[in-house]
Amino acid sequence: QKICVVCNRPFTWRKKWEKVWDDVKYCSDKCRMSKQKT
Repeated sequence: QKICVVCNRPFTWRKKWEKVWDDVKYCSDKCRMSKQKT
């Protein structure tokens, strides 16, 4: 489990993140996009 750097909500490991889990910082694409704008 990790905490999203944008919304501070916890999120859990997902199969699609299996190979990139160490690099995952956002719970969703929405959070990832909002981070890039600011």
